[in-house]
Amino acid sequence: MTVRATNPAGSAGGQVAVAVGLRSTVVLALASVIGLIMLGWPLVLEPGSGDRVDPPFLFLALLPVILAVVLAELSEGGMDARVLAILGVLSAINAVLRGVSAGTSGIELVFFLLILGGRVFGPGFGFVLGCTSLFASALLTAGVGPWLPFQMLVAGWVGMGAGLLPRRVGGRAEIVLLVVYGVLAAYVYGLLMNLWGWPFIVGIQVPGQDSTELSYVPGAPLLENLHRFLLYTLLTSTGGWDTGRAITNALAIALLGPAVLTTLRRSARRARVERT
Repeated sequence: MTVRATNPAGSAGGQVAVAVGLRSTVVLALASVIGLIMLGWPLVLEPGSGDRVDPPFLFLALLPVILAVVLAELSEGGMDARVLAILGVLSAINAVLRGVSAGTSGIELVFFLLILGGRVFGPGFGFVLGCTSLFASALLTAGVGPWLPFQMLVAGWVGMGAGLLPRRVGGRAEIVLLVVYGVLAAYVYGLLMNLWGWPFIVGIQVPGQDSTELSYVPGAPLLENLHRFLLYTLLTSTGGWDTGRAITNALAIALLGPAVLTTLRRSARRARVERT
């Protein structure tokens, strides 16, 4: 059934401009679970005594395929030409913003627009926008590498989470809600991205050899490795990159959020909503 949104998408009590059907929800949930397993493999892998510890590179190869399936599922029939055009524009803007801001004390302007887009157009649009924004920015900045699928996935979660925030919140309370979410999302993004790269950067402890307090220890109790990982995150990114990203998100949403939300909602009023 096709309906027209009669209220600004994302406003209090309004409809989202891109509906996510049951099948798309299941596919997205499965992809998220698989993604979490791939990110958290150091904490759940239990090698036997004397076994060689290798990261699940097969899962890494499958992740882009999984993302492609999810994006195709979310895009099929759920976005009309107008919404697809908005997606393209926002992805391009995000790619440029990330190119001129990333790498300077954690200042990353890509996330505030991702959060606002997810808030207005809903979780499905937010997930797709996160994936396409990071992919486009990687092409512009030559940042394509094994980390890219994870960046796309986690950024997709950030956009999706913004679309899942309570909708019966408006005015200043909505801006406060988005600011708080932007701060939390900044730290969660850094935490998850650290998790995938932690064993590679610090190194995997070899039995019989000394290691630092930050090293990944294969087969160690979950709480021990979790302690090592959290200490690594605290010392390497929390006080710098993650905090810089959080401050950037908060300031950008607080200063530009009302105007950007108004503009996006004006564009979304006539967007088509597909229900399956």
